[in-house]
Amino acid sequence: MPNDFNQQIIEEFRANKGVVGGYFEGATLVLLTTTGAKSGNRTTSPVMYFEDGDRYIVIASNAGADHHPAWYHNLVAKPEATAEIGTETFEVTASFIEGEERDRLYARIVERAATFAEYEAKTTRRIPVVALHRA
Repeated sequence: MPNDFNQQIIEEFRANKGVVGGYFEGATLVLLTTTGAKSGNRTTSPVMYFEDGDRYIVIASNAGADHHPAWYHNLVAKPEATAEIGTETFEVTASFIEGEERDRLYARIVERAATFAEYEAKTTRRIPVVALHRA
């Protein structure tokens, strides 16, 4: 079950064909529905994404918390998920980006959304970069 903050974003996203205001106004958001690694329950999380060719890049920043977001753990356990972008819903498969490619993509994302640099500075963990590929 999403928290109240996420639930409000999910409802606004769906009511407005993928457009939200407030903190995420102007951001590209995907509603990412993953299967719980422990529970097996399907959970939806609003996540900023960035296009990179034919894949969607998401960052497991968790706003700079010292632990990865639940959706990331879920994708590690089961990389198949459902994505909603705008009014379109489709299946995706996650892959995890490492090394120089991860660093290049993260730097590119920081140029477009400086808050990701702040998140990285708040934590000692290496923030994962995940690619979502249409299934």
